[in-house]
Amino acid sequence: MNGKVCVVTGGNTGIGKETARGLAQRGARVVLASRDTGRGEAARDDIARTTGSKDVEVMALDLASKASIRAFAEKLRAKHDRLDVLVNNAGVWQRSRAATRDGIEATFGVNHVGTCLLTQELLPLLKQSAPSRIVVLSSKLHYRGQMGWDDLQFERRKYGAGAAYSQSKLANVLFTKALARRLEGTGVTVNAVHPGVVATELMRGFPKMAVKLFNLFLLTPEQGAACSLHVATAPELAGVTGEYFEKSRIVPAATAALDEAAQERLWKLTETLAA
Repeated sequence: MNGKVCVVTGGNTGIGKETARGLAQRGARVVLASRDTGRGEAARDDIARTTGSKDVEVMALDLASKASIRAFAEKLRAKHDRLDVLVNNAGVWQRSRAATRDGIEATFGVNHVGTCLLTQELLPLLKQSAPSRIVVLSSKLHYRGQMGWDDLQFERRKYGAGAAYSQSKLANVLFTKALARRLEGTGVTVNAVHPGVVATELMRGFPKMAVKLFNLFLLTPEQGAACSLHVATAPELAGVTGEYFEKSRIVPAATAALDEAAQERLWKLTETLAA
């Protein structure tokens, strides 16, 4: 990975931080895209201390703001003439319904719409740096996800944190499949991954009893980052695209994620929301 430029969203904590650390250990130049730049700088310093890398930088990115996403992409293009790996790691779990700065339901807005917009903004850089890779953090919960096509943002139906999160993770895989088709022949690959059930700050949104139960079998952030790192860097995965990975292996995605009509329907809806 020497000389390669990698962006990790949510790189200031948890899985994102450990993914960034792993990329830095492999010699990459790493950009920590973080909403909280103070915490991002602390993460950068920790990564530099443990890896010896001087090629880790912090840039502000708030996936709940389309303006922030576009500003980040513009600054990245101005600072770097290449992008080899984009790890769409950042995500939220909202216990109660909230909205992004643009008025989109927050779970869907951050986990899906923000991720899609950032990816689209960075595609020209990824294409000119090909072969390059996009990694999208989904979740095993996508198997439980249902797309509420008539009310994706829970404006009329009762909001449920689990339902909203599972829907957003299904959307991640639908997006991955649709984008992979569009990138055929460009040298840019895109794959979705399940990191495992990991002890991260995302757990702040979970009920206390659920956290106590999860603590019995939670992975560490370092263990959770292993799949992302494998998909981002493994030489044997060159050219592999449109797949869903668990434990660093390709596994079948949910039947709902394989529906090409649903993939295209979501693509068009997302274009409208991200405009």
